[in-house]
Amino acid sequence: MVGPKVDVADATHPIALAPLTVLELGPAEMVDCAAQAGFDAVGLRLIRATEAEPLRPTIGMTPLVRETRRRLDDTGLALIDIEVLRLTPQTRIRHDFAAFIETGAYLGASQILVTGNDPDHARLADHLAELADLAADYELTPNLEPMPWTDVANLQQAAAIVARAAHPNIGLLVDALHYDRAMNTPADLDVLPAAWIRYVQICDGVPERPTTVEALRYQGRNARLFPGAGNIDLVAMLRALPRDIPVSVESPVLWQAPAIDRSRAALRGAREVLELAYADCRHLA
Repeated sequence: MVGPKVDVADATHPIALAPLTVLELGPAEMVDCAAQAGFDAVGLRLIRATEAEPLRPTIGMTPLVRETRRRLDDTGLALIDIEVLRLTPQTRIRHDFAAFIETGAYLGASQILVTGNDPDHARLADHLAELADLAADYELTPNLEPMPWTDVANLQQAAAIVARAAHPNIGLLVDALHYDRAMNTPADLDVLPAAWIRYVQICDGVPERPTTVEALRYQGRNARLFPGAGNIDLVAMLRALPRDIPVSVESPVLWQAPAIDRSRAALRGAREVLELAYADCRHLA
């Protein structure tokens, strides 16, 4: 059964709470937190990114998945994306990812976050196109996210892979921190086809860029800043992207406050940044 996809196309810049911002929460709790904080939408992590994260029964028609679907229905929140799929040399698309995609479709997701963990970019592009085919059957779109510590380190590499895959059902996900740490610029965004950009992730960061892979990874997973609290030029970045795409706030911060307080602070920051980028957006008034 495929869940209803909440149409956010008519809402200017719907703002979603990304899982990494409140990683201690399970998916059902996260939906409630996002709704209480005032978000329009949410993203959900169905596959953990590291072994340090809790292992939860989030694949298949488990009680937790059904409860998450119920809370999405009750709150009316859109489910923007599900994460995280890693494309590796050993990846078998249907065998490895079919149940994940079926679960996401049941929950009503529209986007899939994908990372490239394969140094052979030709093989990676083939896997991405195969994933796009499978996901299209469920009305989902895989989005390749460049990260400085993966085998797809920047926008240029990601764009080359997406172009090589040559599939209409593929997106390229821009994450503000990775974009900045990879020394990308608005000019790099300007040349991307608008159809590739399905949504964007925003946060902020300190001025000093880490100089080691370990430090980049730690900062990305633990020590970001809320939008507007750092030195990333989010306004210029957003203005170089298509207007009216969903904005996912991925801001894990070193602040030991309850998840609801961190979520509200993340949303306030996002709204302030969007108001600066798009002063004519009436819903932000």
